[in-house]
Amino acid sequence: MPTLLLALAVVSTGLYAGFMLIFLTGIMPGLARLTDEQFVPAMRRLNETVPRGIFLVVFLAEVAFPAAALAVPVDGRTGTGTWLVLAGLVCAALNHLVTITGNIPLNNALAASEKATPPAPDSEVRTAFEAPWNRLHLYRTLLAAAAFVLLVCAALPGR
Repeated sequence: MPTLLLALAVVSTGLYAGFMLIFLTGIMPGLARLTDEQFVPAMRRLNETVPRGIFLVVFLAEVAFPAAALAVPVDGRTGTGTWLVLAGLVCAALNHLVTITGNIPLNNALAASEKATPPAPDSEVRTAFEAPWNRLHLYRTLLAAAAFVLLVCAALPGR
């Protein structure tokens, strides 16, 4: 069971880190090329679509499996292995903290701006959203990647 939990921790953090990286390196640079009038509604639609189904499973698994792997005693795990799993869990939890306290409020403000009366110009909405969201997304991508690397290291033989 401990080996399975650590493997699931590695897989879930890898999937999540990969998703974050694709957003950082592909999706957001692509959206950056759009006009304000194209960017704002496109980002709103992405924010409506992403937090569903499989994404939510992976989002929760990124923290749940490392926590479970840490909680289950393992014969032969060294102190180093335990610390690596703990460090991976901390990075995953910090990623979620950035998401919950930073990116989600920005997503909510972007959504609310669509219903504002009078509506703010898309240029103002984009200015308030894009740079702060991208900065926070960079932080959470780095944290997710760090969690993945730490858990891979923990899973190596002799750890």
